[in-house]
Amino acid sequence: MIRLKKSFWWFLLLAGISFLVSRLPGLSSNPIYLRLTIALLVILIANGLWAGLSIVGIDLQRLSRGNRKQVGEIFSENFEVVNRSMIPKAWLKVTDLAEIPGGSGSRVLTWVGGAQSRTYIAYTFLQERGWFTLGPTEIETGDIFGLFLVKKQFDTRSRLLVIPYTVNIDSFPAPFGILPGGRALRQKTLEVTPYAAGVREYVQGDPLKRIHWPSSARKQKLIVKEFEKDPLAEVWLFLDARSIAHTQRVEENGTARPDFWSLKKTRDFKLPAKTEEYAISIAASIAKYYINQKREVGLVSAGQNYAILPAERGERQLGKILETLAVLRPEGDMPLWGLISSQLSHLARGSTVVIITPSSDSRLMTVIMELIQRGLMPVVVLIDEASFGGEEPASDLETRLVNHGILTFVIKEGDDLKTKLESPRMILDTRMIYHRL
Repeated sequence: MIRLKKSFWWFLLLAGISFLVSRLPGLSSNPIYLRLTIALLVILIANGLWAGLSIVGIDLQRLSRGNRKQVGEIFSENFEVVNRSMIPKAWLKVTDLAEIPGGSGSRVLTWVGGAQSRTYIAYTFLQERGWFTLGPTEIETGDIFGLFLVKKQFDTRSRLLVIPYTVNIDSFPAPFGILPGGRALRQKTLEVTPYAAGVREYVQGDPLKRIHWPSSARKQKLIVKEFEKDPLAEVWLFLDARSIAHTQRVEENGTARPDFWSLKKTRDFKLPAKTEEYAISIAASIAKYYINQKREVGLVSAGQNYAILPAERGERQLGKILETLAVLRPEGDMPLWGLISSQLSHLARGSTVVIITPSSDSRLMTVIMELIQRGLMPVVVLIDEASFGGEEPASDLETRLVNHGILTFVIKEGDDLKTKLESPRMILDTRMIYHRL
């Protein structure tokens, strides 16, 4: 696509004026104005051809190492601009149209010779989570007089997943009274657990590792093992994604773009002053901790979509949780206490229920007490809304939770998540310990 710039019209106007002057009586015999007109027209035509040929043979490739990064990390991407024609290019402007905030893939390249290529690396400091398309990319070029501008766009199908920021928790305190072992859940599972429930005949699609060879040899047909869920192994994360529950501190001067070289010297990253980012980061960190502890972890949230991830273990489950949290937006209208109430009948007895919320709604306390009565182990992570510029402090609900012996974590804006999540607020009064049924 060729676009005419303002200088083109000035050149054309000058050529028109020169031609009219050359036709005035008394000046028609002087060839200087006619020659000027011809020269201006030749310049216009020559530069038009130059601009058209400048984009011929141009190709672009974008390569990146992996398509999964974490908030707070540096994403590097390799750009290669190739001139496949023999005509040199005076200048090329590469514009990165990717959706990634703070992208630094745009460059201006000068004099790319025939059959040559230019390569550069773009570094982007990842500050927002979610899915981002790595493209499209636009290349502009033109003539040396700046009369014509030619653009060519390169589409791409590559995508980048930016997962939430996580901290490595060394120890996340479990509720009082959890002992090794526990009551068998008697629930079948597709996963391989230490608890074999019996055998059955092989069905197409069963993994070969579940075949019980002694039984298969005895019955002369394939027999596979069935397993039950690990008792007391489930952990459920309930994340508050109600729109009116979250708040953020308004930045007066905006967020300054971090310097890449200074970031290479430090591992520190500060979450934005938004309760939603703190809540999602906490949920991701706790899920990562329990997955590493070989526990089954599930996630329930009601943001822009109603999301329920059944409790499972393993790196695959952690990947699903992080991907769900990466695209979660606090746009829901269901209160957290209502969300928990809707799932009470689906929670196995003895499960740990981690509640993450910035809300101080008194009805949340009622639901937590119901969890205890059903033999569930609640853990509450309160995000102090007042420290983010909100109106409701978490101190009142915190006091009630602590007085009832419930493990409670209070997070304020600017707190070190690792330190806070390893140090709950609780009382050591045995009269306040959960009643086991």
